[in-house]
Amino acid sequence: MNIIGRLLGAFALSLSTCAAVSCFAIAQEVPTTPQPGTTQEIPKTPQPGTTQEIPTTPQPGTTQKLCSFDAVENLLPPPTGEQSRSALSYLGQQGFTQKPDGSWVCYVRDNQKQEFYYTLFKVQQIDGKLVASSFLNNGNLIEGQDTRTLDLFMTLIENHTKTNQGNRQSIRRYFESFITLVKQGKVPSSGRGYLFDQPSRGFIIYNTVTGGQLKGTAITININSPQNLGSSPVP
Repeated sequence: MNIIGRLLGAFALSLSTCAAVSCFAIAQEVPTTPQPGTTQEIPKTPQPGTTQEIPTTPQPGTTQKLCSFDAVENLLPPPTGEQSRSALSYLGQQGFTQKPDGSWVCYVRDNQKQEFYYTLFKVQQIDGKLVASSFLNNGNLIEGQDTRTLDLFMTLIENHTKTNQGNRQSIRRYFESFITLVKQGKVPSSGRGYLFDQPSRGFIIYNTVTGGQLKGTAITININSPQNLGSSPVP
């Protein structure tokens, strides 16, 4: 595997219209659209020796879940039935909720209207591909979202690719740089994918959301040849 040395360099590849636009449109449905014109505080880079502050403080001796930004259980509709068995069911232990279509979502409360919530993360299988998106609110990541996005992506890569520890360390550094550049406005929103793992044909994309109720952008990874997954629940 050859990790990209320079961001936006020679390995930048243009994905097909389906992979970059229409497939992601399936993944972007959310219950509530964040209000236009709202501004979220961009995560601050922690100083050496300090810990990044996150909205929910873990109790001593516990591990922070990937999806634990805010409690929204009392806002969610009642389950429609039993959850289907899935190779992604471990996300349920990380605070994700499985939808009837088999996708796994992480909800966060809307800071402007506390009685509303919207989708922050979504993970699903589409035509045998593994697609995970982290949605930006009006072009910004909420506090703590950058770290959780990175941890979510790396969890999926560890579980569903053949990368080794050395590969994953390089991929993590690359993702950190990519997310930082997105926050700085230096990566344009487009359907252009950047290769991070050749064997699994894994790409990272900063894409425009064109489907569902949420209009905006998302940081998305698309693993075209994932491992340890059953048949795709989304045709």
